[in-house]
Amino acid sequence: MAENSEQPIIIKKKRGGHGGHHGGAWKVAFADFMTAMMAFFLVMWMVGQKDEVRQAVAGYFRDPGRFETEGTAGALKGSQAIIPVKSPTFGVSTNPSERGLAPAEEEKRKLTGAARRILRKLKKEEAFLKLRNNISFQMTPEGLRIILNESEKSAAFFEPNSAKLLQQSATILVTIAHELGNLDNHVIIEGHTDAADGSDRDYTNWELSADRANAARRLMEVSGLYKGQVRAVRGFADKFLMFSDNPLDERNRRVTLVVLYKSRDSQYDQLAVGADLMAEINE
Repeated sequence: MAENSEQPIIIKKKRGGHGGHHGGAWKVAFADFMTAMMAFFLVMWMVGQKDEVRQAVAGYFRDPGRFETEGTAGALKGSQAIIPVKSPTFGVSTNPSERGLAPAEEEKRKLTGAARRILRKLKKEEAFLKLRNNISFQMTPEGLRIILNESEKSAAFFEPNSAKLLQQSATILVTIAHELGNLDNHVIIEGHTDAADGSDRDYTNWELSADRANAARRLMEVSGLYKGQVRAVRGFADKFLMFSDNPLDERNRRVTLVVLYKSRDSQYDQLAVGADLMAEINE
Protein backbone atom coordinates (compact mmCIF):
# COMPACT_ATOMS: atom_id res chain seq x y z
CA MET A 1 0.00 0.00 0.00
CA ALA A 2 1.37 3.45 -0.84
CA GLU A 3 2.57 5.57 2.05
CA ASN A 4 0.71 8.66 0.87
CA SER A 5 -2.69 6.96 0.71
CA GLU A 6 -5.23 8.60 3.01
CA GLN A 7 -7.86 6.75 5.05
CA PRO A 8 -11.37 7.70 3.86
CA ILE A 9 -13.40 9.88 6.18
CA ILE A 10 -16.81 8.42 7.13
CA ILE A 11 -19.55 10.81 8.28
CA LYS A 12 -22.57 9.35 10.13
CA LYS A 13 -25.82 11.31 10.17
CA LYS A 14 -28.74 10.71 12.58
CA ARG A 15 -32.09 10.24 10.97
CA GLY A 16 -35.37 11.51 12.41
CA GLY A 17 -36.88 9.20 15.07
CA HIS A 18 -38.26 9.34 18.57
CA GLY A 19 -36.03 12.18 19.43
CA GLY A 20 -34.33 10.73 22.47
CA HIS A 21 -35.50 10.25 26.07
CA HIS A 22 -39.03 11.31 27.03
CA GLY A 23 -38.46 12.05 30.69
CA GLY A 24 -40.86 10.88 33.48
CA ALA A 25 -44.23 11.86 32.02
CA TRP A 26 -45.22 8.22 31.45
CA LYS A 27 -44.78 7.49 35.14
CA VAL A 28 -47.33 10.15 36.08
CA ALA A 29 -49.82 8.78 33.56
CA PHE A 30 -49.30 5.24 34.84
CA ALA A 31 -49.82 6.34 38.46
CA ASP A 32 -53.09 8.05 37.51
CA PHE A 33 -54.22 4.87 35.77
CA MET A 34 -53.43 2.72 38.83
CA THR A 35 -55.26 5.14 41.13
CA ALA A 36 -58.34 5.00 38.91
CA MET A 37 -58.22 1.19 38.91
CA MET A 38 -57.96 1.06 42.70
CA ALA A 39 -60.96 3.35 43.01
CA PHE A 40 -62.90 1.18 40.56
CA PHE A 41 -62.18 -2.05 42.44
CA LEU A 42 -63.03 -0.36 45.76
CA VAL A 43 -66.43 0.68 44.40
CA MET A 44 -67.07 -2.85 43.08
CA TRP A 45 -66.14 -4.31 46.49
CA MET A 46 -68.47 -1.91 48.30
CA VAL A 47 -71.39 -2.80 46.05
CA GLY A 48 -71.17 -6.41 47.17
CA GLN A 49 -70.99 -5.70 50.90
CA LYS A 50 -73.76 -5.74 53.50
CA ASP A 51 -75.45 -2.50 54.47
CA GLU A 52 -73.69 -2.27 57.86
CA VAL A 53 -70.28 -2.54 56.18
CA ARG A 54 -71.12 0.22 53.70
CA GLN A 55 -72.43 2.39 56.53
CA ALA A 56 -69.24 1.83 58.54
CA VAL A 57 -66.99 2.77 55.61
CA ALA A 58 -69.10 5.86 54.97
CA GLY A 59 -68.81 6.76 58.65
CA TYR A 60 -65.02 6.48 58.45
CA PHE A 61 -64.77 8.93 55.57
CA ARG A 62 -67.09 11.35 57.39
CA ASP A 63 -65.03 11.32 60.57
CA PRO A 64 -61.79 9.27 60.35
CA GLY A 65 -60.42 10.79 63.55
CA ARG A 66 -63.20 9.23 65.58
CA PHE A 67 -62.33 5.76 64.32
CA GLU A 68 -58.71 6.21 65.38
CA THR A 69 -59.76 6.95 68.95
CA GLU A 70 -62.91 4.81 69.34
CA GLY A 71 -62.70 2.12 66.66
CA THR A 72 -62.24 -1.56 67.41
CA ALA A 73 -61.93 -4.64 65.26
CA GLY A 74 -64.08 -4.18 62.19
CA ALA A 75 -67.50 -4.30 60.58
CA LEU A 76 -67.46 -7.89 59.34
CA LYS A 77 -69.87 -10.33 61.00
CA GLY A 78 -68.44 -11.89 64.11
CA SER A 79 -66.19 -8.95 64.90
CA GLN A 80 -66.77 -6.10 67.27
CA ALA A 81 -68.58 -3.00 66.16
CA ILE A 82 -66.63 -0.21 64.48
CA ILE A 83 -67.88 2.25 67.08
CA PRO A 84 -68.51 0.89 70.59
CA VAL A 85 -72.25 0.28 71.00
CA LYS A 86 -73.84 2.20 73.81
CA SER A 87 -76.97 1.09 75.64
CA PRO A 88 -79.91 1.60 73.29
CA THR A 89 -82.43 4.25 74.21
CA PHE A 90 -86.14 3.97 73.55
CA GLY A 91 -88.66 6.77 73.44
CA VAL A 92 -85.83 9.29 73.12
CA SER A 93 -85.09 11.05 69.86
CA THR A 94 -81.64 10.25 68.41
CA ASN A 95 -79.70 11.26 65.34
CA PRO A 96 -78.32 8.07 63.76
CA SER A 97 -76.96 9.94 60.74
CA GLU A 98 -74.15 11.25 62.93
CA ARG A 99 -73.00 7.66 63.48
CA GLY A 100 -73.41 6.41 59.94
CA LEU A 101 -76.64 4.57 60.85
CA ALA A 102 -79.12 6.56 58.82
CA PRO A 103 -81.47 4.18 56.96
CA ALA A 104 -81.55 4.14 53.20
CA GLU A 105 -84.53 5.71 51.47
CA GLU A 106 -85.37 2.33 50.00
CA GLU A 107 -85.74 0.84 53.49
CA LYS A 108 -87.91 3.75 54.60
CA ARG A 109 -90.18 3.14 51.64
CA LYS A 110 -90.26 -0.56 52.45
CA LEU A 111 -91.46 -0.03 56.03
CA THR A 112 -93.84 2.73 54.97
CA GLY A 113 -95.34 0.28 52.48
CA ALA A 114 -95.71 -2.31 55.25
CA ALA A 115 -97.54 0.23 57.42
CA ARG A 116 -99.85 1.04 54.52
CA ARG A 117 -100.67 -2.65 53.99
CA ILE A 118 -101.30 -3.19 57.71
CA LEU A 119 -103.69 -0.25 57.85
CA ARG A 120 -105.49 -1.46 54.72
CA LYS A 121 -106.05 -4.89 56.32
CA LEU A 122 -107.07 -3.40 59.67
CA LYS A 123 -109.78 -1.37 58.00
CA LYS A 124 -111.45 -4.65 57.03
CA GLU A 125 -111.72 -5.70 60.70
CA GLU A 126 -114.76 -4.72 62.75
CA ALA A 127 -112.56 -4.32 65.84
CA PHE A 128 -110.62 -1.56 64.09
CA LEU A 129 -113.72 0.62 63.87
CA LYS A 130 -113.74 0.79 67.67
CA LEU A 131 -109.98 1.21 68.05
CA ARG A 132 -108.95 3.36 65.10
CA ASN A 133 -108.14 6.29 67.43
CA ASN A 134 -105.98 3.99 69.57
CA ILE A 135 -103.64 2.88 66.80
CA SER A 136 -100.93 5.06 65.29
CA PHE A 137 -97.88 4.63 63.07
CA GLN A 138 -94.62 6.58 63.31
CA MET A 139 -91.33 6.55 61.41
CA THR A 140 -88.56 6.98 63.98
CA PRO A 141 -84.73 6.78 63.87
CA GLU A 142 -85.07 3.11 64.88
CA GLY A 143 -87.68 2.13 62.33
CA LEU A 144 -91.44 1.74 62.06
CA ARG A 145 -93.20 2.22 65.40
CA ILE A 146 -96.76 0.89 65.79
CA ILE A 147 -98.43 2.24 68.92
CA LEU A 148 -101.45 0.59 70.53
CA ASN A 149 -102.58 2.78 73.42
CA GLU A 150 -105.46 2.49 75.86
CA SER A 151 -108.52 4.74 75.85
CA GLU A 152 -109.48 7.44 78.30
CA LYS A 153 -113.00 6.10 78.85
CA SER A 154 -112.71 2.32 78.57
CA ALA A 155 -110.19 -0.49 78.15
CA ALA A 156 -109.01 -0.92 74.58
CA PHE A 157 -106.42 -3.70 74.46
CA PHE A 158 -106.03 -5.11 77.99
CA GLU A 159 -108.25 -5.65 80.98
CA PRO A 160 -107.64 -2.94 83.63
CA ASN A 161 -104.50 -3.57 85.73
CA SER A 162 -104.00 -6.86 83.94
CA ALA A 163 -101.95 -8.39 81.13
CA LYS A 164 -104.98 -10.26 79.77
CA LEU A 165 -105.72 -9.31 76.19
CA LEU A 166 -109.22 -8.36 75.13
CA GLN A 167 -110.71 -10.14 72.13
CA GLN A 168 -110.77 -7.00 70.00
CA SER A 169 -107.09 -6.31 70.66
CA ALA A 170 -106.17 -9.90 69.85
CA THR A 171 -107.71 -9.44 66.39
CA ILE A 172 -105.60 -6.31 65.85
CA LEU A 173 -102.36 -8.00 66.92
CA VAL A 174 -102.99 -11.06 64.75
CA THR A 175 -103.58 -8.87 61.69
CA ILE A 176 -100.36 -6.95 62.32
CA ALA A 177 -98.39 -10.16 62.93
CA HIS A 178 -99.46 -11.60 59.56
CA GLU A 179 -97.93 -8.63 57.74
CA LEU A 180 -94.79 -8.25 59.85
CA GLY A 181 -94.03 -11.93 59.38
CA ASN A 182 -93.43 -11.21 55.69
CA LEU A 183 -90.58 -8.83 56.52
CA ASP A 184 -87.00 -9.82 57.30
CA ASN A 185 -86.73 -7.01 59.87
CA HIS A 186 -86.51 -7.79 63.56
CA VAL A 187 -89.14 -6.54 66.03
CA ILE A 188 -88.90 -5.12 69.54
CA ILE A 189 -92.01 -5.11 71.73
CA GLU A 190 -92.32 -2.48 74.46
CA GLY A 191 -94.80 -2.14 77.30
CA HIS A 192 -95.62 1.22 78.92
CA THR A 193 -97.94 2.38 81.71
CA ASP A 194 -99.13 5.66 83.14
CA ALA A 195 -97.78 7.04 86.42
CA ALA A 196 -100.62 5.72 88.60
CA ASP A 197 -99.41 3.44 91.39
CA GLY A 198 -101.24 0.17 91.77
CA SER A 199 -102.52 -1.05 95.11
CA ASP A 200 -100.34 -4.16 94.97
CA ARG A 201 -96.77 -3.40 96.00
CA ASP A 202 -95.61 -6.78 94.73
CA TYR A 203 -97.01 -6.14 91.25
CA THR A 204 -95.91 -2.70 90.12
CA ASN A 205 -95.97 -0.87 86.80
CA TRP A 206 -92.70 -2.58 85.96
CA GLU A 207 -94.27 -6.02 86.08
CA LEU A 208 -97.44 -4.84 84.35
CA SER A 209 -95.64 -3.20 81.43
CA ALA A 210 -93.35 -6.20 80.89
CA ASP A 211 -96.23 -8.70 81.16
CA ARG A 212 -98.33 -6.82 78.62
CA ALA A 213 -95.44 -6.73 76.15
CA ASN A 214 -94.90 -10.46 76.65
CA ALA A 215 -98.60 -11.19 76.19
CA ALA A 216 -98.46 -9.40 72.83
CA ARG A 217 -95.31 -11.34 71.89
CA ARG A 218 -96.84 -14.74 72.68
CA LEU A 219 -99.91 -14.07 70.56
CA MET A 220 -98.00 -12.60 67.64
CA GLU A 221 -95.43 -15.41 67.54
CA VAL A 222 -98.18 -17.97 66.97
CA SER A 223 -100.04 -15.71 64.54
CA GLY A 224 -97.50 -14.72 61.92
CA LEU A 225 -94.11 -13.69 63.31
CA TYR A 226 -91.38 -16.18 62.42
CA LYS A 227 -89.14 -17.78 65.01
CA GLY A 228 -86.45 -15.36 66.16
CA GLN A 229 -88.07 -12.27 64.64
CA VAL A 230 -88.66 -10.73 68.08
CA ARG A 231 -85.29 -9.34 69.15
CA ALA A 232 -86.30 -7.99 72.59
CA VAL A 233 -89.24 -7.54 74.94
CA ARG A 234 -89.05 -4.57 77.30
CA GLY A 235 -91.13 -3.14 80.10
CA PHE A 236 -90.61 0.58 80.75
CA ALA A 237 -93.33 1.23 83.37
CA ASP A 238 -94.01 5.00 83.30
CA LYS A 239 -90.51 6.13 82.33
CA PHE A 240 -91.45 7.17 78.77
CA LEU A 241 -94.83 8.84 78.91
CA MET A 242 -96.69 9.49 75.69
CA PHE A 243 -98.42 12.49 77.28
CA SER A 244 -95.78 13.87 79.64
CA ASP A 245 -97.93 16.87 80.57
CA ASN A 246 -100.46 14.46 82.10
CA PRO A 247 -98.67 11.45 83.66
CA LEU A 248 -102.00 9.93 84.78
CA ASP A 249 -103.53 10.00 81.30
CA GLU A 250 -104.77 6.49 80.51
CA ARG A 251 -103.42 6.84 76.97
CA ASN A 252 -99.91 6.53 78.41
CA ARG A 253 -100.72 2.83 78.85
CA ARG A 254 -99.65 1.24 75.61
CA VAL A 255 -97.82 -1.54 73.81
CA THR A 256 -95.43 -0.46 71.07
CA LEU A 257 -94.11 -2.61 68.23
CA VAL A 258 -90.81 -1.36 66.79
CA VAL A 259 -89.87 -2.79 63.39
CA LEU A 260 -86.13 -2.13 63.25
CA TYR A 261 -84.22 -0.74 60.31
CA LYS A 262 -81.48 -3.12 59.20
CA SER A 263 -78.87 -0.46 59.95
CA ARG A 264 -80.15 -0.17 63.54
CA ASP A 265 -80.57 -3.90 63.97
CA SER A 266 -76.81 -4.44 64.03
CA GLN A 267 -76.67 -2.73 67.44
CA TYR A 268 -78.43 -5.72 68.93
CA ASP A 269 -76.13 -8.37 67.46
CA GLN A 270 -74.16 -8.71 70.67
CA LEU A 271 -73.98 -7.41 74.20
CA ALA A 272 -71.20 -5.02 75.13
CA VAL A 273 -68.42 -6.82 77.02
CA GLY A 274 -66.15 -4.92 79.38
CA ALA A 275 -63.05 -5.54 81.42
CA ASP A 276 -63.28 -7.81 84.46
CA LEU A 277 -63.37 -5.69 87.62
CA MET A 278 -63.29 -8.54 90.15
CA ALA A 279 -59.58 -8.25 90.79
CA GLU A 280 -59.90 -4.49 91.31
CA ILE A 281 -62.96 -4.40 93.57
CA ASN A 282 -62.29 -7.59 95.54
CA GLU A 283 -60.04 -6.07 98.18
